[in-house]
Amino acid sequence: PKSPYGNTKLIGEQILDDCFNASSKFKSIILRYFNPIGAHPSGMIGENPLQKPNNIFPIIINAAYEKVKLQVFGDDWPSHDGTCIRDYIHVNDLASAHLKAIEYLHSNGKSDFFNLGSGYGTSILNIVNILESISGLNIKKEFCSKRIGDPSKLFADIKSLSEQSLVCLLYTSDA
Repeated sequence: PKSPYGNTKLIGEQILDDCFNASSKFKSIILRYFNPIGAHPSGMIGENPLQKPNNIFPIIINAAYEKVKLQVFGDDWPSHDGTCIRDYIHVNDLASAHLKAIEYLHSNGKSDFFNLGSGYGTSILNIVNILESISGLNIKKEFCSKRIGDPSKLFADIKSLSEQSLVCLLYTSDA
């Protein structure tokens, strides 16, 4: 892990692994989320932050509607447009992956982990351009210094999804 947040995730996985090793009755599925985005059409699942949002979509949308500049952290990353690359997965796909993980655990009976993402990344500016195109809004941008600890690219290794026959549910959402 390259951050305290990532380290807490590793510690949690180590605790589950210790439990599994201590008792053959203990089973777990670890789902490693990449960047969840979107919302269920009902509004019951997805972006609805009660506090200041920290996910990219509500931040971009807030910038557009409040007519403030969107802070983009870095414009000299090694990417086609200079912004960092992230892997996004729709919340509907995450919900479906949870159900498939439970089915997998019940049918297979062994503990495992799965990275939930698309397996490739999209730049921050690509996301902004897509939202501008869909909404018709002009989103003002302000390029700021890179944040300490941010990697230039971060996307899921999804090889185990197909190898384990756990259905990869990406891009199934209508949203």
